[in-house]
Amino acid sequence: FFQRLCNLANPACFPIFICIYPAYLNNKKTIAEGRRIPIDKAVENPTSTEIQDVCAAVGFNVLLEKNKMYPREWNRDVQYRGRVRIQLKQDDGNPCLPQFPTRKSVMLYAAETIPKLKTRTQKMGGSDQSLQQGEGGKKGKGKKKK
Repeated sequence: FFQRLCNLANPACFPIFICIYPAYLNNKKTIAEGRRIPIDKAVENPTSTEIQDVCAAVGFNVLLEKNKMYPREWNRDVQYRGRVRIQLKQDDGNPCLPQFPTRKSVMLYAAETIPKLKTRTQKMGGSDQSLQQGEGGKKGKGKKKK
């Protein structure tokens, strides 16, 4: 459906789209490393797919570019890749969704909503168990060495 909106090869079309990199919302990053929202509102290691899911669910036209990377990101791991293009404004300059007039409002909404995703809540429950198992294993190894 983006071909109807504009030809993505046409740079004149891009002012109506904004880019959001996961680093903008990451509470593990400093301002110098690329975080763009307050640390108390930021999310732990968001992914471009999560940002896409949240923005598409609210009604934005979203394009996920998996092969793009944030220039300040030194880690080339797949987890840190991706860029989300969101159509913030219509051709006439009015916001697509009135409740999100600025790019910062979109970033704050995404950071607020990502922790509520099902994938996040399942990961949290599973990671607690794996951490406990890992700690137990470390104690056992220590006893064997004595």
